[in-house]
Amino acid sequence: MKVEQGRFAADDNRPSAEPELHLRAYFARKWRIGMRSALLILPVAASVAVWAPMLGLDLAAGGVCGVVNMLLVMRNNEQLLDRGRSLGAYGLRNTLRIVMVGLVPVFAAAHHPWWYMLVAIAGFFAPLVLYSFELRREMSTG
Repeated sequence: MKVEQGRFAADDNRPSAEPELHLRAYFARKWRIGMRSALLILPVAASVAVWAPMLGLDLAAGGVCGVVNMLLVMRNNEQLLDRGRSLGAYGLRNTLRIVMVGLVPVFAAAHHPWWYMLVAIAGFFAPLVLYSFELRREMSTG
């Protein structure tokens, strides 16, 4: 039986820079999508407002609430992970956020025809749709 002597190659125990790169990409993507969403929704809302002022206002309000909602969701998740915030506080903040941004389409439906609510909802979900497309693009290109 042949025994080979030597030593094992030591693994590098230093932390990788990869998580930091992913975190920087996440923060850059978050603000980039927020700005792109606002730059897309507000001109469309302004052009719709020429035809129907309240419809344009509902689209703009829905879009702004959508961007704010997206940023608040991300911030609340970040705080939960960073600080180990209690799940009760996390749930309460999310519930308050949902109620506050959910009131915009309700006001649109209460003061205008019911389908104005759909326009506000479309503006609300536009930032999330843009974020999902951007994330998919980044993941496919590597």
